[in-house]
Amino acid sequence: MGLLGIALGLLLLIGLAFRSWSVLLLAPAAALIAALFAGEPLLAHWTQTFMGGTARFLAQFFPIFLLGALFGKLMDDSGSVSAIADYMTRQLGERRAILAVVLAGALVTYGGVSLFVAFFVLAPMAQALFGAAAIPRRLMPAAIALGTSTFTMSALPGTPAIQNAIPMPFFGTTPFAAPGLGIIASAVMLGFGLWWLGRAEAAARRTGEHFGEGAPAGIDTLADDQTLRERATTAREFDPAEIRHGSHGTTVPPVGLAVLPLVVVVGVNLAMSLVVLPRLDVSYLAQERWGATSLSAVGGVWAVVTALAAAILTVVIVNRSRLPALRETMDAGANASVLPALSVASLVGFGAVVAAMPAFAVVRDWVLGIGGGPLVSLAAATNVLAALTGSASGGLTIALDALGDTYLALAREGGIDPSLLHRVAVIGSGTLDSLPHNGAVVTLLAVCGTSHRESYFDIVMVAIVGAIIALAVVIGLGTVLGSF
Repeated sequence: MGLLGIALGLLLLIGLAFRSWSVLLLAPAAALIAALFAGEPLLAHWTQTFMGGTARFLAQFFPIFLLGALFGKLMDDSGSVSAIADYMTRQLGERRAILAVVLAGALVTYGGVSLFVAFFVLAPMAQALFGAAAIPRRLMPAAIALGTSTFTMSALPGTPAIQNAIPMPFFGTTPFAAPGLGIIASAVMLGFGLWWLGRAEAAARRTGEHFGEGAPAGIDTLADDQTLRERATTAREFDPAEIRHGSHGTTVPPVGLAVLPLVVVVGVNLAMSLVVLPRLDVSYLAQERWGATSLSAVGGVWAVVTALAAAILTVVIVNRSRLPALRETMDAGANASVLPALSVASLVGFGAVVAAMPAFAVVRDWVLGIGGGPLVSLAAATNVLAALTGSASGGLTIALDALGDTYLALAREGGIDPSLLHRVAVIGSGTLDSLPHNGAVVTLLAVCGTSHRESYFDIVMVAIVGAIIALAVVIGLGTVLGSF
């Protein structure tokens, strides 16, 4: 009965979330169904287990949600993201339209700009370039997804994406875990994706296919779409409803000033992770008043939030004249972080209840029994949970909440570097999360004015197939050579 309850709870969560019911309602309801079938106390699991898991996630990661959304909104309203997109357009032009879109997306998201902010800037850029180059509109979503939702989210060392931060408290790692393997995985994803899109463009030219009809949805239309909003807020760290709040400047900064905050994010993140934090005396963290923790458990998050805070200060200083309504912009950025953080935290609370069920031991043993060793089973667990929840961050946290300590113990027994676990887990969460019900996929298609039928297959190739190939390469190299 316990396994049946877990299955029914999961089906309820997936089925109604796909119909755009709020995860804030579905997650506790699904958790209570699992507890009911297991004969466990319902109210105790709601207030202690579910809310305990939810609160732990928020305590660990809400600062990243808050500062990430705020930074993205400031970069958008200051015109910095548009300046970078315009520069890439001028430098690469219509002859390299696909490459221009991919690189512009990669630059802004690796620098910490929220995904949905990037979507609304990159879609008009892609439309202008693809239209001038007679490249089919249907390839726009795949090009944007390749630059924003693949290697800069899960593979490039130091990325401030929330997915890259989640394993750090579990494995005691930094944002730069397994940097060599991360760079190799990034090269695989980027190379495969560009090869596929180039192949698709060439095939379209042979058949005489042109840009085509259609128009992207406007910001106001998408911001008012509650169905899209419910799906989107479990996928990434920015609430699309806040994208139109605040006020854009009337001019854009020079590209050097536009890029400067992105450089600050990467530079401060690197300095904090490898130089500053390791030299600090943080023995006080062992005291009960600080949660009896350690630097290895909190240092990664500290590095990311410090980097984002420094970048926020930078973008405000260099663009103060281009932010006509600074308070409104900052309010919108802060508000944009709340619903995504609570939505993902609710998924984590559901996972905490499931992991507390006696029947979960059967699931755990099955996952750990997958052939190929801990790296393969960890990749499978994060893949499956990200696919089921439609959320890389939610699926990854559920997997690590339930099995993180077990994988860490297995790694120590087998001489596996925790940094390798980190990179495998993050890349694994960024594969099957891009299934059709994923909120980022739905939003991207709407922004580009295309449908699943027209564009989803190419998204699968660049965002799922390419990521799975990169994951296999990392597991293979990590098994033979270890972490590097």
